Amino acid sequence: MKEQTYRIESKINRILFWISVFITIVTMVMMAIEFFSRGAFPTTRIGNFYIGVLLIYSFHKEALRWLEEKDTRKGQRRGEIFVYSWFILTTILYLVNFLRHDYYMTDPSGKETKALMEITVTALESGAVFIFTRLIKIIFNINYNKK
Repeated sequence: MKEQTYRIESKINRILFWISVFITIVTMVMMAIEFFSRGAFPTTRIGNFYIGVLLIYSFHKEALRWLEEKDTRKGQRRGEIFVYSWFILTTILYLVNFLRHDYYMTDPSGKETKALMEITVTALESGAVFIFTRLIKIIFNINYNKK
């Protein structure tokens, strides 16, 4: 019964991973368009939804690890992709903005845009999700090794 449950949950986790990848790409594209359009598009407002999806995937992945009762997936670090992607995108956008003398920080009328700040917050939140789930893994490994 436990093996069957694990197989079902593993399949769900793979689906959640690919959903997270898709939503990550959509979110990054939307935010990049918002950034480069300088206010021509409305704010994406997708950051909270995105982080929620990432949390669901991450927590399910950790629950799956607890169900398995041992850490046999060493080396599989698919979740890191999200954090690295966000950090790289955010750094590139800051660099582009810097090289363009804050050109992307205001709309054509001179009003400040919030796109880069929204991207920054989303990148940092994805990092926080990663760190939080790493802490869960550490706690799991400490508890498992005590047995």
